[in-house]
Amino acid sequence: MAERKQVFRNEWKYVISRSQSLVLRKRLEPFLKLDSHAGPEGYEIRSLYFDDYYNSAYQEKLMGVFYRKKWRIRIYNYSDSKISLERKLKNGNYIFKEAADLTRSEVEMILNGEYGFLLYKEENLCKEFYVELVTNLLRPKVIVDYNRIPLIQEEGTVRITFDSEIAAAIGGFDIFDESLPKIPAIEPETEVLEVKYTEFLPMLIKELLPVDGLEFIAFSKYVGCYEAAHHITDVTAGISKTNIGWRNQI
Repeated sequence: MAERKQVFRNEWKYVISRSQSLVLRKRLEPFLKLDSHAGPEGYEIRSLYFDDYYNSAYQEKLMGVFYRKKWRIRIYNYSDSKISLERKLKNGNYIFKEAADLTRSEVEMILNGEYGFLLYKEENLCKEFYVELVTNLLRPKVIVDYNRIPLIQEEGTVRITFDSEIAAAIGGFDIFDESLPKIPAIEPETEVLEVKYTEFLPMLIKELLPVDGLEFIAFSKYVGCYEAAHHITDVTAGISKTNIGWRNQI
C-alpha cells in the first residue's frame, strides 16, 4: 500500500465563553455546514491518550517543544462502531494526523498488554505503535472526554470546531464505559474554539471570526485532563511500567 504524503494543516486554538460560542456559531452557520457525522448538538468524543515511561508527550507540551507527537485511541458517542488509533504530529502551529482502524477486541488486547497482532496489521501506523509500546513503554495515561460541534467548508478544507464539557474520565481505561466518573478540565461555561485549514482561510471566514479580540493559546486537552486528574502517577493509576495487565489492577 502506497504511503500517504504528509500534509500539515494550520491549527489555531482559542478559549471562548459559552455566550461567544453561541454568537460565533450563529454567524458561521449560514456559510459553513455541519459535519455529516454530527447531529444538531454535535457528538461526544472520547480519547484514550498514551505516553511513555518519562511522560514525554506531557513534558514536551509544557516545555513548548516545537515538533512533538501524541498517540491516542478515539471513539465517538461511546460506541465501538468506529475506533481509530491516531498519531498527531505537531510542528509549531501545524498539525498532521494519521489514523488506522481498530476493533473493540483489538483495543481489549492492547489494554491487556497483548501487542503482537499490531505487527500483522496492514497499516504501518500500527507497526510503529507496536514499537512505541515495546521500546518506549508507551502506556495509557488518561481518558479525555468532550462534546464537539464541527462546521466545515470545502474551500481551503476549513474545519471549525466548538469543544465543550472537556473532562478527564477517571477510575479505569475502559473507553466504552459511559459510567466512568469525570473531572472537569476547563472553567465552567468555557469552550475551546479550533480553526483548522490546509490551503488557505477564506476572507469571509476571517471576517466572521473575530479572532483579533481573542487570545490565541496552545491549549492541550491531554495536558488539561492529565492535570485535572491530579497528576495520577503510574502507581496510583494501577499502571505498571514493567508489567502488563494494568486495567485489571484498577
